[in-house]
Amino acid sequence: MEIVSPWAWQWQNTGMFHVILVHPEIPPNTGNAIRLCANTGAQLHLVRPLGFELDDARLRRAGLDYHEWQPMKVHDSLDAALTATGAPPERCFALTTQGARSIAGVSFQAGDVFVFGRETAGLADAELATFSAAQRIRLPMRPGQRSLNLSNAVAVTVFEAWRQQDYAGCAG
Repeated sequence: MEIVSPWAWQWQNTGMFHVILVHPEIPPNTGNAIRLCANTGAQLHLVRPLGFELDDARLRRAGLDYHEWQPMKVHDSLDAALTATGAPPERCFALTTQGARSIAGVSFQAGDVFVFGRETAGLADAELATFSAAQRIRLPMRPGQRSLNLSNAVAVTVFEAWRQQDYAGCAG
């Protein structure tokens, strides 16, 4: 695992949530996730291979200067990322359009882990097999729609979980 940030010494685990992006492909989506995590107190984890370099200008542009305050942990496997969170398996959730239950039926807790797959294909079957059916959750959508944009799905999920925690740590 490597922590990527010029300000890594400032990182503190708030205990709020962990967001894991497995093989993200589009730099602006990861940049948006950086900014979201900085603003909500969530910890961002990336799983290699990445579809871009971490110094990509598009990643920096989307994340603005938040990358300085929100270091990412980069892992070589999903298992390594899950282990690094310290969360028990029952508090780790895979977001998938094939989820057994809707996010609306989940009671989230501080420390929960949200795992998202690549933009073009989601989580692979082998990655989904890491999670029990009850831990595979979906975001509600209108019929006939494929999926939300990755960074939008991350935002919806984190904000719903944070809402359930009464926006703990919020400044206002």
